[in-house]
Amino acid sequence: MDRRNFLAGASIAAGVVASLPAPALSQGMRELKMVTTWPKGLPGLAASAERIAQAITTASGNRIRVKVFAAGELVKPFESFDAVSSGVADMYHGAEYYWEKQSPAFNFFAAVPFGFTADEMAAWILFGGGQALWDELSAGFNIKPLMTTNTGAQMGGWFTKEVTGPESYKGLRYRMPGLGGEVLRRLGAVVVPLPGGEIVPALQSGAIDASEWVGPWNDMALGLHKVSKYYYYPGFHEPGTVLSIGVNTGIWGSLSADDRNLISAVANAEYTYSLAEFNVNNAKALDELVQDKNIIIRKFDDPLLRALGKASAEVLAEVGNKDPLTRKIYQSYTEFRNRAVRWSELSERGFLNARALSLTPGGKD
Repeated sequence: MDRRNFLAGASIAAGVVASLPAPALSQGMRELKMVTTWPKGLPGLAASAERIAQAITTASGNRIRVKVFAAGELVKPFESFDAVSSGVADMYHGAEYYWEKQSPAFNFFAAVPFGFTADEMAAWILFGGGQALWDELSAGFNIKPLMTTNTGAQMGGWFTKEVTGPESYKGLRYRMPGLGGEVLRRLGAVVVPLPGGEIVPALQSGAIDASEWVGPWNDMALGLHKVSKYYYYPGFHEPGTVLSIGVNTGIWGSLSADDRNLISAVANAEYTYSLAEFNVNNAKALDELVQDKNIIIRKFDDPLLRALGKASAEVLAEVGNKDPLTRKIYQSYTEFRNRAVRWSELSERGFLNARALSLTPGGKD
């Protein structure tokens, strides 16, 4: 971790410590192993996991020491969930849609196509009944989940060839996780699941033709701009992606109420911090890409977005009725989304449309 991230973690921790009663700082020491799905040293994602670990360690007065293992250091990235479920590791930091083979309902707690923004996701989980449903789902796998990081709105992805419409996806070999991948299958794409560290080599070798990752900041950190030319937006599949920590329920249950509150407070603080970090760094990285004459940045055209929207509605309806618990989660998500969309149209979109008018101080365009 660099000094800036350490200080950020320490500042989060300081705020948490101040709110804790003194008895919480006088219990025995323990070390927890956190596995992640991210390559070591990756800004934003791996850095968030490191900040959380440092904040928990500092806030607990070193009683709870969290050691972070990058993807592949202790277990393979997509094995993180099973490692925590079985007790091989104590915690994970990753995206819940990676666990969709265990249950398709996990997608709703990371990102689904045309779903929640970062603010809407936090509202549903914290105040719309999402956390209780998430707890119910994850308890079946011996895991206590907490949202803790958000990447903000993502991009549509990098392509080695131009996208001219829905027909461009026929036979296209595309790296995309979660339900977004299933949507692309409906358009004829061949979806290839790959962890982040394997994307660039796959694009270089021609094993895949396109890939999404996160946004300009993280995409450039991986080097996607060096192996593909076309950069498309918007990221229909991930409008505000939540990354989470999952704690083995045996570990969680062995913690005092104060320590559970400490970890929850750190997670909530990191959610706000990470979203701000992604937004500022994505803006900076986008400036660099705009100046790069080798990169072509384009918007998906409206007919393609409508096709993606139609396929997304079909996929969500099918997945949302897979089993009783998934149906309950899907219904909660959908009902909350309907209310959120009405408010967002008046507030967020209303303001953004007004800002786009670019009015001068004198009141003229």
